[in-house]
Amino acid sequence: MSHTFDTAGLDQCPFMPVFGAPAISMERGSGTEVWDTDGTRYLDFLSGIAVTSLGHANPVIADAISRQANTLLHVSNFFTNPQATAAAVKVNELLADATGHAGQIFFTNSGAESNECALKLARKWGGRGRHTVVSAYGSFHGRTLATLAATGQPAKHEPFAPMPDGFKHVAWGDLDEMWASVDSSVAAVIIEPIQGEGGVNPAPAGYLQGIRDLCDEVGALMIVDEIQTGFARTGRWFGFEHDGVSPDVVTLAKAMGNGMPVGACWARTDVAAVFQPGDHGSTYSGTALATAAVSAVIDEMRRLDAPALATSKGARFATALEALPQVESVRGRGLILGAQLSDGIDAPTVYRALLDRGFICNPVNASTLRFLPPLTVSDSELDEAVALVADVLAEVAP
Repeated sequence: MSHTFDTAGLDQCPFMPVFGAPAISMERGSGTEVWDTDGTRYLDFLSGIAVTSLGHANPVIADAISRQANTLLHVSNFFTNPQATAAAVKVNELLADATGHAGQIFFTNSGAESNECALKLARKWGGRGRHTVVSAYGSFHGRTLATLAATGQPAKHEPFAPMPDGFKHVAWGDLDEMWASVDSSVAAVIIEPIQGEGGVNPAPAGYLQGIRDLCDEVGALMIVDEIQTGFARTGRWFGFEHDGVSPDVVTLAKAMGNGMPVGACWARTDVAAVFQPGDHGSTYSGTALATAAVSAVIDEMRRLDAPALATSKGARFATALEALPQVESVRGRGLILGAQLSDGIDAPTVYRALLDRGFICNPVNASTLRFLPPLTVSDSELDEAVALVADVLAEVAP
């Protein structure tokens, strides 16, 4: 299968080269399937990186967006709108159930903006001289300068040095190092329940609880980045629920709009109260179009019992992957899974071979394939995926 990008007679690619040269132009999607402009069908087990959790062109979400587009797209934040209010209430209900605390929402356009809001909130909470934020190596929190500084991947910092100050990184999963690094200068710890971009690394047992205890002891905020793990992906509404902890701040995006660019920063009411008018903002915060999608996603996920879907489908898929002789182990929870390949098998090579066969996943590092199918994936699609992966691994195995 050849992958070509039609430049339609353009002298150059119109996009900045931050994603590399686009190889395939996707034209339409339905459920777990997408088709390129040549009509080639692909089974999508990436979901736009954990975004289209209810499937491509989900008719319930599409109808909600269409109705809203014909009613009201946007007003300034001098006003609110019924869609934003309804969506904020629904997100708050989910997080109040999960944390045991009432909270408040700031809507954003992306995960990076959600984390940016959380970082500013932490600095305002801590005050002058208590602005440091601690995160883990291998983490990913965004690509704005502040969220990039929070991201524990020094290679990504280098082209943009010097980074903003006030950020420290510690070894993932090492509570002793975390305790040694968090002192009275620290405003917050930001942590993922499962490191997605870092290789699908679930938090070790007791790790999140240890961070909660530490934050309580020193009076720092615990920020949980649920941008990839939130909205039922792990088999619970939020990844932190598996560990029984209650964060102070939770950041969200990706699946909450099923493709509509939208995110949110949630904070306990007493924490949110440190923000005053003018401290933060966004032209498109709570715009009616995006929040109509959020409400529809939550309603549909509740109707389907999306956490139960992720649990059952994830167990079936993980068991089948683990049975493949070239797979050493499978990490993750629900339908955020990473298959650790045997020594000598290059994940990017496997990815390219799978793409040639019409299957989309992600080589999250040199030895791990990441799978993030829609929560609505069918058993037959799971079986098709396993068969494709098995065939390619058998071909490339040394």
